[in-house]
Amino acid sequence: MSEAVQRVRADRQWWKEAVVYQIYPKSFFDSDGDGIGDLAGITEQVDYLDALGVDAVWLCPVYDSPQADNGYDISDYRSIFDTYGDLADWERLLSELHDRDIRLVMDLVVNHTSSEHEWFQRSRRREGEYADYYHWRDGRPAAEADYDTDDGPADEVAPNNWESIFGGPAWAYDEEREQWYLHLFDESQPDLNWEHEAVREDVYEMMGWWLDRGIDGFRMDVINLVSKTPGLPDGDPDGGLVGAEHFMNGPKVHDYLSELVAEAIPDDDILTVGETPGASVEDAQRFVGEDGLSMVFQFEHVNVGHEGDKWSLEDYSLVELKESLARWQNGLADEGWNSLYLSNHDQPRTVSRFGDDGRYRDRSAKLLGTLLYTLQGTPFVYQGQEIGMTNAPFESKSELRDVESINFVEEAIESGAAESYEDVRDAVETVGRDNARTPMQWSDDENAGFTDGEPWLKVNPNYDAINVEQARADPDSVWHYYRELGDLRADRDLLVYGTFDLLAPDDEQVFAYTRTLADERALVVLNVSAQAATFAVPDEAGDDLELAIANVNAPETPGSTVELDPYEARVYLTPADSTDRPTTTNSDST
Repeated sequence: MSEAVQRVRADRQWWKEAVVYQIYPKSFFDSDGDGIGDLAGITEQVDYLDALGVDAVWLCPVYDSPQADNGYDISDYRSIFDTYGDLADWERLLSELHDRDIRLVMDLVVNHTSSEHEWFQRSRRREGEYADYYHWRDGRPAAEADYDTDDGPADEVAPNNWESIFGGPAWAYDEEREQWYLHLFDESQPDLNWEHEAVREDVYEMMGWWLDRGIDGFRMDVINLVSKTPGLPDGDPDGGLVGAEHFMNGPKVHDYLSELVAEAIPDDDILTVGETPGASVEDAQRFVGEDGLSMVFQFEHVNVGHEGDKWSLEDYSLVELKESLARWQNGLADEGWNSLYLSNHDQPRTVSRFGDDGRYRDRSAKLLGTLLYTLQGTPFVYQGQEIGMTNAPFESKSELRDVESINFVEEAIESGAAESYEDVRDAVETVGRDNARTPMQWSDDENAGFTDGEPWLKVNPNYDAINVEQARADPDSVWHYYRELGDLRADRDLLVYGTFDLLAPDDEQVFAYTRTLADERALVVLNVSAQAATFAVPDEAGDDLELAIANVNAPETPGSTVELDPYEARVYLTPADSTDRPTTTNSDST
């Protein structure tokens, strides 16, 4: 047995070999006609998840919440938002998933709570140890500050100049306590004070409560923001998001995360995925090394093309995207594990962001799926990605539901940067979070088969052409291609554990790389452009390989030169033995 194969057997974890499917419950499936998705609706579609071949579900927050940020503002960690159902509905979903060998990963939001949480209500009243559960500060005399705050008493401003990630100051004034509290997101989402040991103990106890009910892991929302620089000093006013150097990857973040894993995670069979905005490869090596997380969500690759802030997005450079992904592939190859994602509930739709959601929608959706499933790491598929759902049109601010997008529009108009919604509409429709949250498109029935009522967020009008029913009926669809990718990855350890080597890093059209495990090798060639491309296969990179999957009809062997149609994707592998699945080719007619 080779050393590489021995290492694979020693390193095996279910979550390394899994494909994880992310569900945004509000938009997945409505079982009772109120226009809002719910737990019973997810349970009705468990067979769909099983047919797609996913191994785990990441469930966005279903806890009790006033829904200021669609559930990421939690008012009770041990109760279910009543519009979604109750704990019995949740237990039924868990049972149905587990009956099909699909694991359940819950969203853990513990950088902040809702301002309606009991902890915050007791904190504003200064009740015992709860008095210090959040970051409370007296204001700064207005005459001594070089910034303004609309909130609070007339003669003072916020304690420092930090900005909220959702826009505006990161502080709100509380009339009851007569102090300011920190909120890195919406003012209804006050930040917990992790310096206070009782906060951490309550968080760990709550995590244990859910683990005792049989869940299989946690996705940890903005978990690298829990540590703030002591004293909460002013941030660099010219440094982008003001204050970020004091709350992203703060001085005690590794202490807190290693303690969390030691105190709340019983073993490494529990998946722990940390969302870590602003994290570098070196940061991630510590998060998944000494801190003990399974993997992290990093933002570097989804930020390519952004010019200074989220709302300034130009066409991305494929060379830059390759550089970023290769840096993380190589950086975590021996020092942890990669998460693989191209979209989620906070990002634009995959095919609209990185592909062509017009003429080459099907083909580019398949190409991006090929990339997702053949890099080293765990693929995360966001609901609707498997049928090639696209960004949606939003004709007015009244159609928006996302607090971040609404704040952006209002601040742009108030500041004079825009005269009306039309001036910022393109930015909203390109990168706004509502794109990812439009209801799942199940059929060409009214409201895409999502609900019999009025949907909470309008359905993308292209649902008559893009929906699950049509995709499953068409063997050449994006859906079936994703299913084949999952089968291929499940059959070949090479595509899970093999090393990654980038080819032609400066090619502006072709994304090509090899995967290697002992004597096995894969060659992946992707033309990420709307023009034909030619790729010269390096010596020996294509030797003795056979076509495993492609999104158009392609030669069975790569040869020395590969001629690629627009958005063509090919995967060549060392021939499988007789126990492996046969080669499959999924081609479209575009």
